[in-house]
Amino acid sequence: MALFCCVLSVSSNPGLTGSRPAGDSRLEEDRRIRLYHTHTGEHLDIVYRHGDEYSAQAEAELDHFLRDHRTGDVKHYDPRVFDILADLAASVGQPNAEIQIICGYRSSWSNEFLRSRSSGVARNSLHLQAHAIDIRIPGVDTLTLRNAALALGRGGVGYYPRSEFVHVDTGRVRNWCYGCRNALTASHASD
Repeated sequence: MALFCCVLSVSSNPGLTGSRPAGDSRLEEDRRIRLYHTHTGEHLDIVYRHGDEYSAQAEAELDHFLRDHRTGDVKHYDPRVFDILADLAASVGQPNAEIQIICGYRSSWSNEFLRSRSSGVARNSLHLQAHAIDIRIPGVDTLTLRNAALALGRGGVGYYPRSEFVHVDTGRVRNWCYGCRNALTASHASD
């Protein structure tokens, strides 16, 4: 059955990444992430990718896990977000860390609900497209996490020091800080 899932995944993800030379050990490398959702209390420990192929079954589980916790709405996530999470945890020396999820997918209702309570929520947030996620890693200072995310050079990085989380997304490369009084980053809400 696992082979069937991989074949299905190949056909549903053509051109996922560039080709690698034969014998490249990364072709067989499993990518795993461990998550804890702070609003639902759910835990997920999952292999989401085998080599260059994302697992369709794992993606479905992750989509459900990252659902809008206010409405229950589910949207298909950009799987590159999971690569960012795995690479970010590894870059701060915590490759097996259970990453805390503050916010995954947001329905338009939830986004407007949050916008009515905070100027730090963007009208066209990438959370609406399931291309963004707000996180923390226990034992890792959020400034350290933010700096590591910036060093990856992939997508947007938002730093929310008062709320103690970092936003990462698969949009264009940019950064901001919400609630910072100094010049850490450009100060505009773009999540």
